Amino acid sequence: MLAYTYVAQGRFALQDKPKPVIQDPRDAVVRVTLSSICTSDLHIKHGSVPRAVPGITVGHEMVGIVEAVGDAVSSVRPGDRVAVNVETFCGECFCRNGWVNNCVDPNGGWALGCRIDGGQAEYVRVPYADQGLTRIPDEVTDRQALFVGDILATGFWAARISEIGREDTVLILGAGPTGLCTLQCVLLRQPKQVIVCEIDPARRDFLRENYPNVCITTPDKVIGLTQKLGEHGGADRVLEVAGTPETFRLAWQCARPNAIVTVVALYNEPQTLPLPEMYGKNLTFKTGGVDGCDCREILDLIAAGKLDTTALITHTFPLSDIAAAYDLFEQRRDGVVKVAIYNDQGN
Repeated sequence: MLAYTYVAQGRFALQDKPKPVIQDPRDAVVRVTLSSICTSDLHIKHGSVPRAVPGITVGHEMVGIVEAVGDAVSSVRPGDRVAVNVETFCGECFCRNGWVNNCVDPNGGWALGCRIDGGQAEYVRVPYADQGLTRIPDEVTDRQALFVGDILATGFWAARISEIGREDTVLILGAGPTGLCTLQCVLLRQPKQVIVCEIDPARRDFLRENYPNVCITTPDKVIGLTQKLGEHGGADRVLEVAGTPETFRLAWQCARPNAIVTVVALYNEPQTLPLPEMYGKNLTFKTGGVDGCDCREILDLIAAGKLDTTALITHTFPLSDIAAAYDLFEQRRDGVVKVAIYNDQGN
């Protein structure tokens, strides 16, 4: 089968690999019908994910059809359409509390497409399938479900742990794909007002077109705006989804005293908090990675018409041309937000 492979730092390649098989009674094998490229895949490519294993198939955003299941799998069966969770978790250890990113299993947490073969391929093996696969309702399309297991789960988790109330002013830093999913999940909680800060003009245009009731600003204006709109000198809740040194700094600067700052982003280098400057703000910081255990609830919200991320899919490529898709996504050409990859191998 074709599989997009992490060959070495700076190099991915489309390779022919054996079709995966059941290795454990709790496994399932899924025929991938649609996958996507995530910024985290680029982090792997450029060496920013030290635990990523050269030789693995990349990709952790995918949906597909169950091909085979192990004897211990009870929640899905061959023929089911499923969303695949980015997190691998056993459901029996520390992770049974919902802290699935910290499952103590050797492959717990983010394994697919990082430490074990992922889904930018024709097929993928999913460990702990009862936890890692969620059946897609008949009325939900593959494109609607594509981001359920990763960036939409991330946004849902971020909104939940931020403890957003209806009287809150919420600031989201970054309107990339994860930021946009976070925005949708924040809006579900109906805060008083939402501010989105984004440096890219094309992304600001996308926000204006798709989210007309959101206040949009830029990094050079965001401090003044949050001080003006926030009732207590800043935002009640700040979600940092951009992942740059500037947005990390803006996150605490834009927060009012006693606010919650949720750090959703990944960074390529360590970040520093200047505690003397922050003294007296009494901020609460919450950090990732995502505890992606809400896939069933997210799919139900999609089925009910309360979440819709299909507008994020701006381009579609066949698996056989995935290198071109990566080039487009990494270079941010042609207004790309997210790229969907379909299996064109006739399986």
